[in-house]
Amino acid sequence: MKGRLWIQSPLAIMAEGAGGGVVIENGRIVELVAAGRQPTRPVDARFDAGRHVVIPGLVNAHHHMFQTLTRAHPAAINKSLWPWIRALYPIWAKHMTPEAFRLAVRLGLTELLLSGCTTTSDHHYLYAAGLEDAMDVEAEEAARLGIRITLTRGSLNIKDQQGVISPGNVVQDDDVILADSERVLWRYHDRSEGAMTQVALAPCAPFDVTLDLMQKTAELAERHDCRLHTHLVETRVEAEFCRSKFACTPVEYLDRCNWLNSRTWLAHGIHFDDAEIAELSRHGVGVCHCPTSNMVLASGMCRTSELEAAGVPVGLGVDGSASNDNSNLMEAVRHALMLNRLTYGAEAVTHFDALRWGTAGSAKLLGRDDIGAITPGRQADLAFYKLDELRFSGAGDPLAALVLCGATTADRVMIAGEWRVTDGMPTGVDIEALIADHNRAARNFLLSV
Repeated sequence: MKGRLWIQSPLAIMAEGAGGGVVIENGRIVELVAAGRQPTRPVDARFDAGRHVVIPGLVNAHHHMFQTLTRAHPAAINKSLWPWIRALYPIWAKHMTPEAFRLAVRLGLTELLLSGCTTTSDHHYLYAAGLEDAMDVEAEEAARLGIRITLTRGSLNIKDQQGVISPGNVVQDDDVILADSERVLWRYHDRSEGAMTQVALAPCAPFDVTLDLMQKTAELAERHDCRLHTHLVETRVEAEFCRSKFACTPVEYLDRCNWLNSRTWLAHGIHFDDAEIAELSRHGVGVCHCPTSNMVLASGMCRTSELEAAGVPVGLGVDGSASNDNSNLMEAVRHALMLNRLTYGAEAVTHFDALRWGTAGSAKLLGRDDIGAITPGRQADLAFYKLDELRFSGAGDPLAALVLCGATTADRVMIAGEWRVTDGMPTGVDIEALIADHNRAARNFLLSV
């Protein structure tokens, strides 16, 4: 978009002193305009935002997009985490083809974008035959949509014969994992401001990767200056596993892995005790809260209040679409509000807290200070919502209404100053064809294992 664009007089905006809107230039926010004022310099174009509630683009800090192909799968519904994943692992391992994977990624990214998400990560650890270029597929599909992505190169190196659940055909040797991780880093990891594509390294979890791989991955991350990500203590069983197998707490195990540092963010982080939370804070480790998944699988409640009180960064993720079962980050914002109020009280958690977790909080987890807020100098990543549905009628506070009344779809989405969603539709995507193709691929996952 050329020149200076004034996003003028929004119905409401999640920024102090911006009642008159914001000015965008060269893909960045360059000015906040006070209510009733004009921009300090002439503009080349205006967009009337009088019917829109404007927030920073949402940032998704944990996902597994391949799982969109097994939503509400008959073999896995109404199960907790371990029976759920034991039911799905062999199905994923048998039926995940390159064509199916690309459709899963395309649909997951499109769904995220339509919810108002402008940056996502994807923790991909399933490398069945033919999926060796999974990170390249994700990079291509994200570029096609114009959404920012952290390619989170996952890994598994312990087979089910050794007492865990990973099918043998999705487990890779260490040298293959590390070589491809380095390849992906050299090709895609852009550390510059406004980067569209970055890379993080993400062994799946302590129960399905070795200590040696965790340590070597940390060395690689240090060498390439990238983030580290893994699942940790999503369930009590995992915390007990760590204590029984390694004779230490999960956080102490992170230390053994050389992961106890500010590069690291953890998915779920539900069952930490007070001492572990203090250690996470001391070392700058962040936690991605996945409220929808945690409720669906009844895994437990992330201790967000205690984490934030200790100074641990907290963000939001939709998690895998088979445990959510969607890729809607705005819905996760609402679920975060409700679940945390149930835990801590209605006065203790506000709609601003939930929105902050889904924007600035997640941006911090991904190591980014150029997105996540409507502030001069930040990237022009914005989500615009209309309040013209029945659910919003009578709403007195537009920003609160997004969360309390349950907004699900953005009317417009801007990324790096470019419109990527207009009138509720993603640019250049045939939604009907995408759904038909994705459903066709998903039918294969209903076949017998």
